[in-house]
Amino acid sequence: MSGLRGSLGAARPGWVWGAAALLALGALLGAWRWAGRRRRRRLQRVGTVLRLFVYPVKSCKGVSVRRAQVTPMGLRSGDMRDRFWLVITEDGHMVTARQEPRLVLVSVGCDDGHSTFEAPDMEKLCLPVNVPRKNPVHNCRVFGQDIQGRDCGDEVAQWITTFLKSQPYRLVHFEPSMVPRKSKNAINLFRNTDEVAYPDCSPVLLLSEASMDDLNTRLEKKAKIQNFRPNILVADCSAFEEDTWEDILIGDVEMKGTVCCGRCILTTVNPDTGVMDRKEPLETLKSYRLCDPSERHIYKTSPLFGKYFAVDKTGTIQVGDPVYKMIWE
Repeated sequence: MSGLRGSLGAARPGWVWGAAALLALGALLGAWRWAGRRRRRRLQRVGTVLRLFVYPVKSCKGVSVRRAQVTPMGLRSGDMRDRFWLVITEDGHMVTARQEPRLVLVSVGCDDGHSTFEAPDMEKLCLPVNVPRKNPVHNCRVFGQDIQGRDCGDEVAQWITTFLKSQPYRLVHFEPSMVPRKSKNAINLFRNTDEVAYPDCSPVLLLSEASMDDLNTRLEKKAKIQNFRPNILVADCSAFEEDTWEDILIGDVEMKGTVCCGRCILTTVNPDTGVMDRKEPLETLKSYRLCDPSERHIYKTSPLFGKYFAVDKTGTIQVGDPVYKMIWE
């Protein structure tokens, strides 16, 4: 008997360990199921894509497209990539419509492997999209950050300089092998993985039609969507509802809302004449669209209009696509 009790006593720790392991496994499975439930995604339709724009050259006219690829660094339509071309001074500093308002009159297109440039009283210029490798690479400065760009040649440089009646300017192109700028270096709320070529700070800018309509009820002379240069214009939502969107789904593209877009003097450039007003619509926006005082360290005195989005999942979007807010439950 004593031997039997001894053997049972020796066996007991094994049973204890077995039971403990089963309990631990059960707890793990329960936690996994709970986490699965917690991460379930619900889609809530919040709008419809009304228009899509790609801006090949920073500050030049946008191109309205029906369909676009959304890459980690912004919209693409064929050879046109959003703000992958930049006008610079000869020492590499960026030139935008803030300095040269008439840039907004330059139309840029890409077709059959060629870029086209058109502007009032200028002959149309066609250039190969692929810049010759022998062309020099410039070290450029965009909002205080270093970035490279390959020179697009003397012909287009002279064309731009002649049209603007300015000091000599160059046009550069960002190439895939070049190091992009970190969005986080412009606004700290972006992630380390969010990157851009020559946009101000974000791969995608979204604005709603209702927000435009609301602003225009307050203006004597109505503003145009071209004053604000969004990539995505959304219909079927209320004014400024886009401010509240965090994770959204359009087509098969997932994007994360980061910060609202603080507006500057560029919005006062008339997109039809290239003349800078310096007042409207910026002054009216400042009268009712300033940030909460707790966010002044981000936006300072810039009024908010539209929202910046980073890209979590690439894909294709098109006009007419529903816009869904992704809600995690």
